[in-house]
Amino acid sequence: MYQVRKVDDVACPELAPYRSMRKMTDQQGQGIFVAEGQKVVTRLLETDFRIHSVLLTEEWLERLGPSLDRRPENIPAFITDKEGISALTGYGCFQAIKAVVSIPAPLELDAWVSQAVSPRFFVAMDGLSSSENVGALVRNAAGFGAQGLLVGPTSCSPYIRRAVHSSMGTIFKLPVHHSGDLAQTLAKLRKQGIQTVAAHPHTNQRTLDQVDFTRDTCVVLGSEGEGLSPEVLDQCEHQVLIPMAHGTDSLNVASAAAVFFYEVFRQRFVG
Repeated sequence: MYQVRKVDDVACPELAPYRSMRKMTDQQGQGIFVAEGQKVVTRLLETDFRIHSVLLTEEWLERLGPSLDRRPENIPAFITDKEGISALTGYGCFQAIKAVVSIPAPLELDAWVSQAVSPRFFVAMDGLSSSENVGALVRNAAGFGAQGLLVGPTSCSPYIRRAVHSSMGTIFKLPVHHSGDLAQTLAKLRKQGIQTVAAHPHTNQRTLDQVDFTRDTCVVLGSEGEGLSPEVLDQCEHQVLIPMAHGTDSLNVASAAAVFFYEVFRQRFVG
């Protein structure tokens, strides 16, 4: 269900979350995030995420009204024009449609693992600070069948606005576990028989094609600058590189993730 509310003053307090879209830490502290764009919001409306409100133009309301009507919440639909949304958020918008959403309650590790069907495929992030890279990595993970995302304390949240947008809403499909100590969490996964595989461009241990990804697996990716922390790397059973042409030593982390995730998918489903 939804209730139409015409916006006469973009300074009204109900629109505060949209005004603070750039203050990502404030929104995370409130347990909310902003989704934006037609594809992202359309995918959001198909989930059970709690939607607090939507902000859109009359044209978008006409298109998305039936989907809003099917929602269990009573959602305020704030209506203004494209210029009003740009004035409110502080930057131009290509698609004038946004929503304020609750960040899902965090999953405990045991529940996160037990709900996945074997052979399990998880992805862990260590030190990824770029929200665009995190969003692209999430999109790759969803595209190649990952069953969950493990976020270390030094990585940015996949629910940051730019990460959600870069993921094209695929973050809504991935269960997320936030770890306060990623090395310790990986050690727990290993005790449960889940192999931990580090994407490491400077190892001589083995190449990507030499790993058996038909086993329960967690692929661990680090930042482009520093790579994986020593503590996290110590908890990875395998350090694995992607063979590359001479003179090129690494890929963007999202690109490297896509190569790793495809190899998992290929071994399991393509042969």
